[in-house]
Amino acid sequence: MIDHLLDSYKPIDGVYDEMMNGVIRQHYKKFVSSFGKLDVNSMELRNEMAKKLFMTQGITFTVYSDGEGIEKIFPFDMIPRIIEAAEWEYIESGIRQRLKALNIFLKDIYHQQFILKDGIVPSSLIFSCPNYLREMVNVNVPFDIYTHISGIDLIRDYDGTYYVLEDNLRTPSGVSYMLENRKMSYRIFPNILPENKVRQVAHYPDILVKNLVSLGAHLSTRPTVVLLTPGIFNSAYFEHTTLARLMGIELVEGRDLVVQNHIVYMRTTKGLKKVDVIYRRVDDDFIDPLVFRSDSLLGVPGLYHAYRKGTVNIVNAMGNGVADDKAIYTYVPDMIRYYLNEEPILKSVPTYRMENEEQRKYTVQNIRNMVVKKTNESGGYGMLIGDNASDQEIAEYICEIEKNPRQFISQPIIKLSAAPCYIDGKLQPRRVDLRPFALYGPDGIKIVPGGLTRVALKDGSIVVNSSQGGGSKDTWIVD
Repeated sequence: MIDHLLDSYKPIDGVYDEMMNGVIRQHYKKFVSSFGKLDVNSMELRNEMAKKLFMTQGITFTVYSDGEGIEKIFPFDMIPRIIEAAEWEYIESGIRQRLKALNIFLKDIYHQQFILKDGIVPSSLIFSCPNYLREMVNVNVPFDIYTHISGIDLIRDYDGTYYVLEDNLRTPSGVSYMLENRKMSYRIFPNILPENKVRQVAHYPDILVKNLVSLGAHLSTRPTVVLLTPGIFNSAYFEHTTLARLMGIELVEGRDLVVQNHIVYMRTTKGLKKVDVIYRRVDDDFIDPLVFRSDSLLGVPGLYHAYRKGTVNIVNAMGNGVADDKAIYTYVPDMIRYYLNEEPILKSVPTYRMENEEQRKYTVQNIRNMVVKKTNESGGYGMLIGDNASDQEIAEYICEIEKNPRQFISQPIIKLSAAPCYIDGKLQPRRVDLRPFALYGPDGIKIVPGGLTRVALKDGSIVVNSSQGGGSKDTWIVD
C-alpha cells in the first residue's frame, strides 16, 4: 500500500495546498482513500503507461526557442487536481460575469467608444495597443459575439483566494490537453472517477461545434464549418487536428480556401464548396495578406472583406487582442462596474502600468518582489521574476522598461497554490494554475466543468507554461 506517500508529503510553508490543510481536505478524502489502496509498483506502471501513451499518440507541444528540437511530449502528472462543486460555481459565475463585460467592451471600442468618452479607460491606452485593429472599427460582428472561445487563467494566493491572472480571448489553446488528460485519468484510475462522481468534460467538442453551426445559421440552412490552422509547424497543431476530428469538420490551411466575389470557398475533390464559419487558429496579422501582413502565407487573400460583408463568420473575432492586453487587464473590474453595474466576483491581481511614472518608480524600488511582464507576450516569454533574477538581468530589464514603458506591467509575486504531483516515486507539492474554457454562443455562455490545470514541474518554480518546463494534470470537479 502507498499510505507512506501521503505520510511523507510536506506542503510548502506559506503556500495554499490544494489537498491538505493540516489534514486531508474533505473533497480529496474519497480520492485519497481509493488511491491509498494502490501499491508502489502499480503506481509506477500507471505512470509509465501515461508517458508511453502520450508519446505514441503524439500529444506534443512546440518550443520555438529550444535548440534541441521543436516538438516535445507534453508532461502529464497523474494525480488530479480536485475542486469541490460549490467552489466551481463561484468560479463559473465570476468567469461568466467577466466575459460579458469584456465582450461588451470589444463592441464598444470598435463602435461608439462610450467607455473612452466617459474616461473610464484612457484612449491613449487603446490606440497605442498593437492589437487594436482599426480595420475592425464599425464592423458588425454576427450576434455581437467577439469572444466565442476564451481561456481565463486563474491562480490562488496563500489564503486560497482566486485571482484572474489573464484573459485569453484571441486563439486560446490547451483544451485538447484537458480532453486527453481526462482520457488518461480513465485509463489510470478507471474505477476511481465514477466513485468520486467527477463531472464530465468530454462534451466540449459537441458544445463547440453546435455553437459554430448556430453562428452560421443565418448564412445557410446547413452551414459548412472549417478549422483554419497555420499548419504542422504551429505549437498547437496537435490541438487543431484533435478538435477538427472530434467535431467532424474539415481541417484546412490558407491555401485550401479561396475568396470569390466576397464569398469564401473550400477547395475539394468535387470542386469549390462554400464556407460559412471559420474557427481560425491563425493570428490577426496573418489572416489576410491583402489587409494585414503582405508576406503572410498562412491566411486567405480577401477573407477580411468577406467577413466585413457578412458572408462568413470568423471565430474568434479579429481585434480581440486589445481586450487581453496586460495593460488593459487593470481596467476589467471598472468595465464590470461600468457595463453591468455589478461588483466583480473574481479578483484581479494588483497591476502597475509602467507608463505611469509613480507606478514605474514603485516597481523599480520593489523589483525583487515583483513579476514584470510584456503587455503583449504570452507563453511565459518576456517575463522577469524579481526574486529569481540576477542583478544584471534586473538592470537590463529596467533599461528596457525605460525605453518603452507602455510595453510593460508589473504585479506582486503571488504565492501560487500547490497540488500534489507524483515525481520520482514520491508525492511532492508543485505550483499550479487553472485555465477553464468558456464557449460564448447565441444561447449564452457555457463553461466546461474543469479546465486545464498547468503545473510548474521544476521544484520551487512558479512558471507553469509548457514552453518554460511546465506540465499539466487532470482537473476534477466533484459533487
